[in-house]
Amino acid sequence: MSEEFKVEIVNPEKSFFSKEDVTEVVVPAFEGEMGILKDHIPIISFLKPGIIKVLSQSEEESYFIEDGILEFKENNLSILTSSIIKVSDLSKEKIDKIISDSEKESSIEDLDDQKKFLIDQKIDILRSLN
Repeated sequence: MSEEFKVEIVNPEKSFFSKEDVTEVVVPAFEGEMGILKDHIPIISFLKPGIIKVLSQSEEESYFIEDGILEFKENNLSILTSSIIKVSDLSKEKIDKIISDSEKESSIEDLDDQKKFLIDQKIDILRSLN
C-alpha cells in the first residue's frame, strides 16, 4: 500500500508546485511546526513565515513562505500563499535585502503586535538560512 499523497502549492501568479508522490510535508503552522503524512485527519490551518519541506521517495525540497493557509482532506494537501521562494534560489544578497526591508518595516512605531510578530518571525527564519 502506498504511503504517498498529492500536494499543490498555489500563489497569486500561478500553480507554483504540484506533486503526487509526496510522503511527508512539514509546514510552519501558527500552532507550531506540523508534519503531514498520508491519511492525516482533515485540517485547515494558517501558516506563518517559515520553511515548507516537501519529502518524496526521490528528494526533499524546501520553500520559504511568508504566510498562507493549508487544507488537507482526502489525501490532498493544498497550500495557498502570497509569497513563496525555493530555498535553493535564495542568494545571500536576496536574503540580506529581504531582512533589511523587513527590519525597516518592523521599526514602524504604530505596528500592531501580530504584524510585528510575523515580521520578526520572517527575519529569524531568513537569518537562520544565511
